[in-house]
Order: sequence, then structure tokens, then C-alpha cells
Amino acid sequence: MSGDYDANDLTLRQLRQMASNLGIGRYSRMLKDQLLRAIQGRSDSQPPASQPGDEVPEDEGLRSMEAEMGSAPRPASQTAVVFLPRDPQWAYVFWELSDSDRRQAMADSASQLVLRVVDVTGLGAGAAHQHTMQEVVVNSHATEWYLPVPLSDRDYRVELGYRLAGGGWRSLAFSSVARVPGLHPSEQILDQFVPFSLGAPATAAAGSAVMPTAAPGIHERVYQAATTTWRAVGRGSEAFHEVDANSDHNQGLNASGAGVWASGRNESGAGGVATRQRAFWLVADAELIVYGATDPAATLRIGEEVVPLGEDGTFRLQVPFRDGKQLYPITAVAADGEQRRNITLEFVRTTPDANVNTAEEAVAEWF
Repeated sequence: MSGDYDANDLTLRQLRQMASNLGIGRYSRMLKDQLLRAIQGRSDSQPPASQPGDEVPEDEGLRSMEAEMGSAPRPASQTAVVFLPRDPQWAYVFWELSDSDRRQAMADSASQLVLRVVDVTGLGAGAAHQHTMQEVVVNSHATEWYLPVPLSDRDYRVELGYRLAGGGWRSLAFSSVARVPGLHPSEQILDQFVPFSLGAPATAAAGSAVMPTAAPGIHERVYQAATTTWRAVGRGSEAFHEVDANSDHNQGLNASGAGVWASGRNESGAGGVATRQRAFWLVADAELIVYGATDPAATLRIGEEVVPLGEDGTFRLQVPFRDGKQLYPITAVAADGEQRRNITLEFVRTTPDANVNTAEEAVAEWF
């Protein structure tokens, strides 16, 4: 072993460091004299990799390794836009622009970053109802935007692009087609009403039985019985006008309840603005759900109509809810006829204004 120091003066830790640098195996189990012999034997054939006191600090070693590795490569950004309906009236849009597309747009004298919202309901891939297209100008540095939805219950696609200074258009990306949920309640009714008690265990209402199918026409018969005594003048979408056509308050009204002056025209159809023709329509109505439960063996009646019960004694009846007062006397009689329970529900509906018609009844009107 060469050098200007004596190996016998080194500490055990320093000797182990030298043994590690020389590649001596199992040095941590050797005593000092064993390390000296192993180091001497290795030094005769190979100079030591380092001398005592020349150890590189750990943090400096890490810095040198990081400098050799360099920075990690970043994936190149790609232009994309995503359309996410939030509710029936608003949608959230976010996007990303690649550097190349942004530079090319600037070279083409791009003036505005624009989102185009297009209705694609019922159309194939790539097609759109062009007359429904709406443009929304967004901040050129923004990456997200909230858009108002023109109509609910429709399919939409968003196009991201630049409007050029000369009036041209540079398209960048299209979103996937997304369905905006409907604003009106669903016409499909899947709910099952099951009675429960706050004092009962959570599993008491878990096994809900299948609701029985009511006899055909029971809903209308129950409604007719509930309104026979309390028939009132109705102006709902399903009720007839039970007023005298010659009464004073009906003068000047057409069949829909709107006067001839409602559109700003006189009886000859002449007005102060240019007339246009369009077929327009609207329908709206309401229904009433009567539900509850009793002993499964009991007999339940609403008025004189027997209502079928489920296996757990539950019942549910969906009846019309037209204008006027409706009374629903509900009676449950035990199987032996000795016990009886009853409740009477009263409901009142009024429709102060109704100018409605179905799509099939829509006719071209001048306005």
C-alpha cells in the first residue's frame, strides 16, 4: 500500500471505506487487522480509488448525477376541446391548444378565439343543424368557459377555432357529442312508495314488494268520482270551457281564450308590423299520485272503487289532476270487517291562463 500515511493509524471506519472503494467483499464483518491485510493485498494489484478524507459529500454526488441526467422530456401538447353538460341550461367547456396551432393561427392573422355550439340531434357523424349554430367569443388566454345551452334534451357538439382578421375561419378541434338533459320531468315513472317508520330497523323497508297492476280505467273512474260533486269551470289543458259562449266575459275571445287584440292586430288581421307565418304549439298538464299502505289482508277503497294492494299492503294510484276541487275519501276495512280506518284528501287546482295546443293541432298562424 502506497501513500504518505500509515494504514495502522486509520480508524476502523476509514479502513472500511477504503475496502468499499477497492471492491473488497464482506468488509463489514472483518476486524481491523483483517481489513489491513485485505487492503494491502488489493493495493498491490490495484491502486485505491480514493484516499482517506477525499469522500464526496452525498448532496454533491446527487447534484452531479442530476446534472448528468438532464431535464425530463415533456410530452408535446395536443389541441383538444371537451364539452360537458352541467345541467339543462348550462354546459362546461375546457380545451388545450398546442404551440404549433397557436403559432399558425397567429401567422394567419387570427383575431378571436371562438367556441361554436351546434345542435346535432338525430344526425350522423359530422352532420349538424347549421341554422342552430351559435358562436361564443372567449378570451384568447382562457382554457375553460361556461356556455348557455340553447335547448335542453338535445345533442350538441362544440368546435374550437379562430376567426381570422380577413373574415375567414380556422378550425382547431371538435368535441365529442354530448346529450343535454331535459328540463322537464321524465315521462317514465319508476318510483315505488314504501311506508317506513323511524323506529324500525333499516332493513324493514329493504324488501319492497312489486306493486300490483290496477284494473284498466280505474284512474279515470276514481277521478270522475272525486270530481262529480265539485265540478267547476276549468281552463286546464284537458278541461272544456264550461261557460256560455254568449256570456259577457267571453266576448272578443277565440277558442284558445286569447283575444283578437293579443297579437297586436285588429279583426281584419292587419297590423303595424310585417307579418310572418309559423305553426307553434305548447302542452302542459299535471297528475296526482295518491299512495299509502295498510294491512295486506284489508280491503281498500277510494270512494267506491276498490284499489289493489301490494304484498306488503302498499298502494299507489296516479290519477288526473285537472282544474277544480277533487275529494278522495280513502277507506280501509279489516279482513274480518270489525275494524275500519279512513282519511279524506282534498285537492284544488286552478289554471288562470291557458293558450295551448298539441303539435298535431298546430296550424300556420300569421303574427
